Amino acid sequence: MKLLYVTDIHGIEWKHNKIFDLASSLKPDVVINGGDMLTFRGNLLHQDRFITGFLDEYFSRFESMKIYYLGLLGNDDLGIFDDLFQKTCDKYSYVANMAQKRFQIEGSKYEFIGMNWVTDLPFGLKDRARKDTKDFEFPKQIGKQYISTPNGFKKLEDWSSYAEALPTIEDEIRNLVKPSDMNNTVYIFHNPPANLDLDVCHDGRKVGSKAEYVFLKENQPKLSLHGHIHESPDISGKWYSQLGKTTCIQPGQSNQHENHLIYALIDLETMNIERKIIKKESK
Repeated sequence: MKLLYVTDIHGIEWKHNKIFDLASSLKPDVVINGGDMLTFRGNLLHQDRFITGFLDEYFSRFESMKIYYLGLLGNDDLGIFDDLFQKTCDKYSYVANMAQKRFQIEGSKYEFIGMNWVTDLPFGLKDRARKDTKDFEFPKQIGKQYISTPNGFKKLEDWSSYAEALPTIEDEIRNLVKPSDMNNTVYIFHNPPANLDLDVCHDGRKVGSKAEYVFLKENQPKLSLHGHIHESPDISGKWYSQLGKTTCIQPGQSNQHENHLIYALIDLETMNIERKIIKKESK
């Protein structure tokens, strides 16, 4: 089975469209989007327009090609649009929302399990932020903390107390659906694991999940796919790591400049993996 994996393209339409073009020519069995799929410019409360105005038709293209598209929303995609995203995915038999879900193509031995919670970050939007473990230390916060609601953004007066009442990432992993064969399972975690240099921020901070690292080390799935920290491969020099029998991939994404697309091609049978960078075509 061949995969095309991309993450963190934040509603940049030429990147989404290029992924479809690549899928059309390369004919992978599955395209996987690891999170932060929606627009991040302007008013985030209008992200629903990107789902109905772009993704709906976009998914129909994969449906017509009979190429599976597995995706999940990330920490910059508002939680209030989860239901709309789910309903849009449900319109298509070849499209699946992977957030806290399991998916298996009929007749295939490979299973896919996704999770889009992230370890708490300094930035204000907390829709998908969690403590990593019970002893997690919150990073110093920048600005106000808030969550999205159907009536707009709600300010959190005491984010740490609010977060204490939520499940940790360790809890969330424990509650994920279990695969029938861990040796042939692919996990899609938007957050990268700790200790593998796939989580390095531009200032050198490492923000990976210790809970994810322990889970992967103890359970040894075939593959784990990550994103979230766009710049990490450029800072650490690593975009993949081996953790026992588990291969962990974090291809990164062009961050400050929108003129590059980064993705990975993966053959699950041979475990041949390539990281590709494409420059935006000039008009």
